[in-house]
Amino acid sequence: MTEEPEPPAGGTPAATLRSLLAFEDGDALRLLCAPASPDVVVRRVAVGADDLTPRQDGTLLLAVGAAPDAATVREAARQGACAVVLGDAGPAGADVVAAARETGVALLARAEGTDWAQTAALLRSALSFLGAGHADHADASRHPEAIPSLAVLAARVAGQVRGSITIEDTRLRVLAHSATGPGADPLRRAVILGGRVPEWRVAELRRSGLLRALWTSRDVIYRPADGDTPERLVVAVRSGTEVLGSIWAAADGAALAPDAARHLRTAAGLAAPLLVRERLRESGTAHRREAALRGLLHGLGDLRTHAWSLGLSPDAPCAVVVAERAAGARDGDRSLDVLVLELAAHRPGTGVLRDGDRLTLLLTGAASAAAHEAAVRAVVRDLDAAVSSLPDGGPVWLGVGPVVPPERAARSHERAALVVRALREREARALAGGDSRPPRWADSAGVGASVEVLRILDAVRPLWESGAGPVHDLIRADLAAGGDLVRTLAAYLDAGGDVPAAARRLTVHPNTLRYRLARVRDRHGVDPDDPDTRLLLTLATRLVLPPAL
Repeated sequence: MTEEPEPPAGGTPAATLRSLLAFEDGDALRLLCAPASPDVVVRRVAVGADDLTPRQDGTLLLAVGAAPDAATVREAARQGACAVVLGDAGPAGADVVAAARETGVALLARAEGTDWAQTAALLRSALSFLGAGHADHADASRHPEAIPSLAVLAARVAGQVRGSITIEDTRLRVLAHSATGPGADPLRRAVILGGRVPEWRVAELRRSGLLRALWTSRDVIYRPADGDTPERLVVAVRSGTEVLGSIWAAADGAALAPDAARHLRTAAGLAAPLLVRERLRESGTAHRREAALRGLLHGLGDLRTHAWSLGLSPDAPCAVVVAERAAGARDGDRSLDVLVLELAAHRPGTGVLRDGDRLTLLLTGAASAAAHEAAVRAVVRDLDAAVSSLPDGGPVWLGVGPVVPPERAARSHERAALVVRALREREARALAGGDSRPPRWADSAGVGASVEVLRILDAVRPLWESGAGPVHDLIRADLAAGGDLVRTLAAYLDAGGDVPAAARRLTVHPNTLRYRLARVRDRHGVDPDDPDTRLLLTLATRLVLPPAL
């Protein structure tokens, strides 16, 4: 039996699964099956099973941390979920689909490259759009089709208030404005030409308390004329408790209409769904840019199209920087957040991907390759200084790839990641040997032959793992027993056969180290002084002992 959408109080149609999916281009979510109907009512989004409210029907569950299996679907249905979003867009198992059909729960898949936070924001924004402006603003519910865009709304309200209108988002960027008359003040002209409120003006609004009042009040705020600045009215645009933006009305050569505040309140209700639509459009654009950036960095898909989507010409010089912090960083470690903020402030065109403890940055420029290389090194030096200055920040290593055209960005990405690995290994060896900490950023030249060694190790790993012989037997048996002999061999080989130096690194007596080497020879039949054996031991210890950092 099909569940029909139930109108809430006020007569506005409820959100349905079909209407939610209509808000995105199919990039983030894919409908696998809807046994009841794609028009099933959705009232809320739950993130993870712990967020489910027992028997609250109309819940769409994002199965965060749950196995994509039949048991998850059945439990979600028992708790009242009408739909479940699984963790990827791959084919669902037959048992999962069968459980969905049995329980009537719709099944969706989240696309690879789209994280749970993006998915939750998309669905909640869509829910906000479907309900925006209707509960508190009767005019908006009666005539939602009368305002096709923010620009039309700005022009209409300007006539009603007899002034100039600017509609802004929460970052004080101008989304729409009415025509500017000859009497418009210089500030309005500066805001429109710059596309956003100038920083000095934002600071002034903060100091005066107006911004705080705007984001916390539901009233129209009045500011009287002051010198060259005409009188102004401003109101926040809301969807429920969420602030979406603001509408400003400024006198334009004459006083504002006596009932201007009433018209501005109505305009706020009409603007709410349009601002949510704008946010969704921007979110979709950001998602497509991220997909193009991932494709470019990993060499997947049509590279020329990816570059075009990012606004890059075929010969634009670019370089990839990989920033990585130690795994398991403490809660509150802001080091990667600081890097993102630094880039947003000083390199706004940078492509940024975040995956756990790693940031991947695509730095582009219009200069020559040589000039861009120098510019990239300067940026990385600044980033290193920024994270190094954090009082409680953990270590962050920055690897710089070579400057390449966009279609070869995957090569730069590969090199940058190898440089980070080399930096971490170099620091681990330095700390183990009691040496001072080396720099935490470099390009390929800055780490010497280490990058090529890592490439070779990656290539020979399958051969090592499939091999056999005395060295293999020694390594496997000793690792199972705790790995003392393997660590001893690694220190001895790194020290070039210098027993006292290797002993200092291991903090043991030289005779202890000599005894262990004798065990290697006598018990396992492995001679570290034989050239071929020494080469194989060097490769083996590098493969099985990851850096400590």
